[in-house]
Amino acid sequence: MMTSNKTQTENMFLCYPLLPNSCPKQNRLTVVKVAMYAFFVLMILTTVFGNLLIIISVSHFKQLQCPTHLIVRSLAASDCLLGSLVMPYSMVRSVEGCWYLGDFVCKVHSSLDMTFCTSSLLNLSLISVDRYWAICDPLRYKMRVTNNTVTVFITFLWLFSFVYCFTVLFSGINAVGIEMLILQTYCVGNCVVFFNKQWGIIYPILTFFLPGTIMSSLYVKIFHVARKHAKVMSERVTGGLKSQSSAHRERKAAKTLAIVIGVYLFCWLPIFTLAVLDPFFNYRTPAVVYDALFWFAYFNSACNPLIYGFFYPCFQKAFKILTSTYICALKHSNTLIFE
Repeated sequence: MMTSNKTQTENMFLCYPLLPNSCPKQNRLTVVKVAMYAFFVLMILTTVFGNLLIIISVSHFKQLQCPTHLIVRSLAASDCLLGSLVMPYSMVRSVEGCWYLGDFVCKVHSSLDMTFCTSSLLNLSLISVDRYWAICDPLRYKMRVTNNTVTVFITFLWLFSFVYCFTVLFSGINAVGIEMLILQTYCVGNCVVFFNKQWGIIYPILTFFLPGTIMSSLYVKIFHVARKHAKVMSERVTGGLKSQSSAHRERKAAKTLAIVIGVYLFCWLPIFTLAVLDPFFNYRTPAVVYDALFWFAYFNSACNPLIYGFFYPCFQKAFKILTSTYICALKHSNTLIFE
């Protein structure tokens, strides 16, 4: 009788109690689980609705439909899709310690996770190139960079993100040479993606470290040129207020987007660094540490709408008009008035 009760107690902490090779569940207090679910749900709602507000703002107001803001909308779409299609399932896996949707859905989930993260970084790279041309070569920028041109680049980077990430995971190239390790650690109810040493280096370098270095270099150049422009404008005795105002807006936009990129690099640096190092330490990093770093990276997707809301007057006005129109039902407007 005591053996039967012990077996039932042990089964309570298994993802699939009827299966002999089931993964163990996370043994957490109910209060802790509720607190974790509340925190994750708040982050998911902020991510989804905050980025949805950016998407609607750019789509609704014609004044915001410039090349830069079209890329910003694409970035918001990446974050919004991450929040709606990836984060809810990651939440259950993190709190319960179990994956209940099978191996195939696990691969799709992991592929979408990689896709949206790669898309975000490529969108940020495109933004940095756009700002570099706008500030460092403004005359040719207006002729070369149009909404149609940017749309073509955005379409390409989305297609590349999907094809690249799904091909890597579904081909199994990331797991070549570590098949025995995967078999030894496998249990029913687990959803973990392993990268061998080669792809543990290739994927982070191609999708994070190399683009991040390029973006940082471009922004150093951008701020150097922006300071020179500001100095020239301040030294001019005669000069239109309109050109000064335009230059000020360009510098402020560049600073805001630099903050967005800085926050992105700060949030994603730990998990990508761990992804590079972990294969060389025989994958000894605890799952809890991986989970914590992944959610720290996901937190970036919730930050972008807050950054735009605080630092970008155009989006501040757009957010106020949209919330007053569609939530408070106070007024309706399709026009933004810039000062």
